[in-house]
Amino acid sequence: MIKIIFKIITSFLFFVLKFLYLMMFSNSSKYAIKAVLFLALNSSKENKVMVKDIAKPINVPQAYIAKLLQDLARENIISSERGPKGGFYLNGENRNQSILSIIAVINGEEKLRTCMLSLDKCNEDKLCPLHDMLSPSRDKILKILKNKTIKDLIVDVELGNTFLPL
Repeated sequence: MIKIIFKIITSFLFFVLKFLYLMMFSNSSKYAIKAVLFLALNSSKENKVMVKDIAKPINVPQAYIAKLLQDLARENIISSERGPKGGFYLNGENRNQSILSIIAVINGEEKLRTCMLSLDKCNEDKLCPLHDMLSPSRDKILKILKNKTIKDLIVDVELGNTFLPL
């Protein structure tokens, strides 16, 4: 009986985490994060990367990733330079940006805090059926994403703690 209850709870928690992940990470934000990490590993002020050279390794259409990168550059999450020797790159300040800042630029800050059931009137005064259950997990994930920088993720890749097949 305990094994069955444990299995049900485990399955439910997995569902909740997957649900939170899907709500917070649109395809656009996932593409943007991959592109930024690619830049962190492969660019510098002296070695800028063009959109076409980012699109193929991260498997995203060139026009689509170009728009995302322009949005990120406009908000100083990444750097860019126009001209014959132009392209995208990350400087020291860019590398210290949080992962949450990337997601916020792409999805908008309000999307990260919306109701998990997409109910317009769900708030602290009028709760949806999932609010009390999911809100603490969402807040914890947001806090982690706010405190984790691009540089942190790249250090983990360079140390071999994580991998990025780009």
